Amino acid sequence: MSCAGSAAGLKPPGALSYKMVEDELALLDKNINEFWNKFKSNVNDTSCQMVALRDTYKDINKAFAEKLSVKLKEEERMVQMYLEYQNQICRQNKLIQEKKDTLLKLLAEVDGKKQNLEVLTANIKDLKEEYARKTETISTAKKSSEERLQRLQKSVDMFKDRLGLEIRKIYGDKLQFIFTNIDPKHPDSPFMFCLHLNEARDYEVSDCAPHLECLAEFQENVRKTKNFSAFLANVRKAFATVVYN
Repeated sequence: MSCAGSAAGLKPPGALSYKMVEDELALLDKNINEFWNKFKSNVNDTSCQMVALRDTYKDINKAFAEKLSVKLKEEERMVQMYLEYQNQICRQNKLIQEKKDTLLKLLAEVDGKKQNLEVLTANIKDLKEEYARKTETISTAKKSSEERLQRLQKSVDMFKDRLGLEIRKIYGDKLQFIFTNIDPKHPDSPFMFCLHLNEARDYEVSDCAPHLECLAEFQENVRKTKNFSAFLANVRKAFATVVYN
């Protein structure tokens, strides 16, 4: 009985081997399920991480774009300010050049006026010197004329007393010489001529009545000799010759 019982408790070798296979298959299936679940979990986690990274990238990209836009606007503003500054500098340089040109023009005008002033000053100096020379010449001529007038006055006085001569001052600074007592028949009959000093300060005779042909010769002689008394005597003799002829 014990032998039969023992035999009843034993399993056949084939049945044992099938059980082991099932167990291994069950274990393999379990491992496969665990691996799959773990793989799916990892994939889900990775997908979430990718989404998170994508969102982070979008946020970073958006922030960067905003910062870049602000930076570009700032740089554009700086460029605009720089261009405006350059334009201002150009305008200032142009204005400075215009003022410089105006200043140079004024300086040239001042130099020209200075040169003109120097020329004018030199001309004034020359005119003063010429005026002084002419004044001296006039003074000398005046003195000479006064001396001649004094000599004439002496001659007048002498001829008036002795020869009936009268001298009158008439127009044009001329002296009119009138002789009387020449014609015995008509002692009051006048014989006359005019005398004045020309621009060369020489004696010049005119308006002789009656006319004397030799008057030009008498004029030339008195200019050379300055002997006015002899001149008057020769004129009186010439008038007397006219009467007696």
